[in-house]
This record gives sequence, C-alpha cells and structure tokens, in this order.
Amino acid sequence: MTNLRIGFGYDTHQLVENRAFILGGIKLDHPKGLLGHSDADVLLHAITDAILGAASLGDIGALFPDTDMAFKNADSKILLAEAFKQVQDAGFDFVNTDVTVILEKPKLRNRIDEMRAVIANILKCELDRISLKATTNEKMGFVGRGEGCVVMAVAMLEKKEA
Repeated sequence: MTNLRIGFGYDTHQLVENRAFILGGIKLDHPKGLLGHSDADVLLHAITDAILGAASLGDIGALFPDTDMAFKNADSKILLAEAFKQVQDAGFDFVNTDVTVILEKPKLRNRIDEMRAVIANILKCELDRISLKATTNEKMGFVGRGEGCVVMAVAMLEKKEA
C-alpha cells in the first residue's frame, strides 16, 4: 500500500470594481479584483483545498467559514499556512502541486515565478515542487467575458511512516 495521497482543489471568484486583485499571494495591477469574504486569492484557495483534500481534512470552507468575521478580508497566505500546519500535524509531508489558472486578463506570464516563490515559501519546499500555469478561456463563458477567474489544483502528499 502506498503512502501517497492526491487532492484536488477548485475555486472561482468574480472580478469586480474597487477591489485589489490578489493572486498567488501577490497584488496584480488590474482595474478589477476578486470578490470574496477573505482577500479572495482564488489560486491559494484552490491549493488549500487540494492539500486538505489529500489529507482528508475537509475543505477551506469548513476550516475558514465565510460566515466567520474573523476571516473577513483575511490574507489567504495565512489561511494556506494554517491549513498546511494542520496537514503536517496529521502526519503528512508535502510532495508537489500542479496548478492551472484560467483568466482572460491580466496576463500572468511575467508574474508566475513570483507566485511560485510565494507558494514554495508557505509550503516550505523547493521551487520545482510548485508548477503553475495560466491559460485563457478563449473568450468563452464568464471567464472569457472577463467576469471571473477559475483555478484548478492538484497536490500530492506523503503520509509519514508511523
């Protein structure tokens, strides 16, 4: 029996006026930002769900409910770090994550490595364990119309030997 576990995370947030656009733990220059209870960092939320799922620890909404004012405008870097601490406390080591951001604008190519570094720092791992890609939705659907952002992530954990 293997000690490897895979988790999947998915998140989506609407783009709105008068809100900072925080993605991958960094602020992007864009006239719109992501709407949410916390800072709405859809990328970090998807990774959080992926690692929690791999450890069978529920999801981001159970851990940090949007009905709790303690998480109002919360920094998603802190939420991911807390989720990762719980994953480690449950006896898991982080192996890697592979993430795809689906967004029409802004283009992310020049900021990908900066986001990867933020994530690697939170998950206490080498940069090559963080794969991050960006694509568009070819102008189709709500993402294609510039109304929102979708992120899908998978993460692999390894259960420590008892």
